[in-house]
Amino acid sequence: SKISNILNYPNPFSTATQFVYTLTGIEAPDHYIIQIMTVSGRIVRELTELDLGPLRIGTHRTDYAWDGTDMYGDRLANGVYLYRMIVKDQNGENYEKYDNGTDRFFRNNFGKLVILR
Repeated sequence: SKISNILNYPNPFSTATQFVYTLTGIEAPDHYIIQIMTVSGRIVRELTELDLGPLRIGTHRTDYAWDGTDMYGDRLANGVYLYRMIVKDQNGENYEKYDNGTDRFFRNNFGKLVILR
């Protein structure tokens, strides 16, 4: 089982964005989370499987659309934010990542998203 780099679409966004992923293998991961943080590394929001819903094998866009708010429901300021996805199997092992042509947009498994309101 492997997962591609996660991209948010649209990017930049003003009201909401969804996350696009490709998942291979025969079963979906047991645990996953998307951490959204400031460029200084402070986590401002964590999107869990409760927010995003189940991941499905194949290439998909999440049903959940994140509205650019922090963990308290306050709107985040305009600007650049970093995100990463942590995916683990039933044994607690991290899913391997594979390149689907998007690696150039990521550094050390971190992607960038932009909020413009």
